[in-house]
Amino acid sequence: MAPLGLLLTGVSFAAFRGMHWGLRLLPSPGSAAQDHWKWRNICVSLVHSLLTGAGALLGLLLYPQMAADPIHGHPPWALVLVAVSVGYFLADGADMLWNQTLGQAWEPLLHHLVVVSCLSTAILSSHFVGFSVVSLLLELNSSCLHLRKLLLLSHQDPSLAFSVASWATMATLVLFRLIPIGWMSLWLIRQHHQVPPALVVLAVIGLATVGTMSIILGVRIFVNDVLRSRPHSPIPRYKETRGTGTCDSEPVTKDDSPLSLKD
Repeated sequence: MAPLGLLLTGVSFAAFRGMHWGLRLLPSPGSAAQDHWKWRNICVSLVHSLLTGAGALLGLLLYPQMAADPIHGHPPWALVLVAVSVGYFLADGADMLWNQTLGQAWEPLLHHLVVVSCLSTAILSSHFVGFSVVSLLLELNSSCLHLRKLLLLSHQDPSLAFSVASWATMATLVLFRLIPIGWMSLWLIRQHHQVPPALVVLAVIGLATVGTMSIILGVRIFVNDVLRSRPHSPIPRYKETRGTGTCDSEPVTKDDSPLSLKD
């Protein structure tokens, strides 16, 4: 199964890189003229999040055995979903390295490295596929994050669309990010004896990293989109930075904020 998984990962990588290049041929909205690359990059990220997030949710509803037995219980197509996601993260990393300096991109690249390391375990071993599919539920929240960022780039804040996207982001952050992370952490604590020690360490690092970033993300969005929208609020607006879980404490506008948590 490993050769097939690697082949699917390669196909996914080529497809998402093709999207990155293909979007260069299409005009970006005039409101996003100052950052065409970021607009294209987030559009591709949105496609990935919708595809894998919806696929993970539908898969778990149709095949709940993946959650009951995250190590061995999975249908063959579940591996395809994981391989598509790994290919995307590799393609997104390549796109960032192509368009940004390492100093600008090191934080999201570090996140991508952790995610690819965790998901690749399922591809190479054909085990823990169910666990990986549960982790892809986080992409349902990521799709809202990407949509919110596209609205920010289009200067649609404040607007009804942005308010809906903002509240949807906070709701899905709890339902499809924090709850799955909590479930995976609890499962790992209870079933650690079934998992090789090296994979336990890798999983703990991944869950701790994404969990911490998710909490910071939720606080930042609540401060920026809810508290800052109230008149006479004394709370400063904070910057959200490109990639996953990057936090700067200086007060700035939120127009340059992509804490997109690309999981």
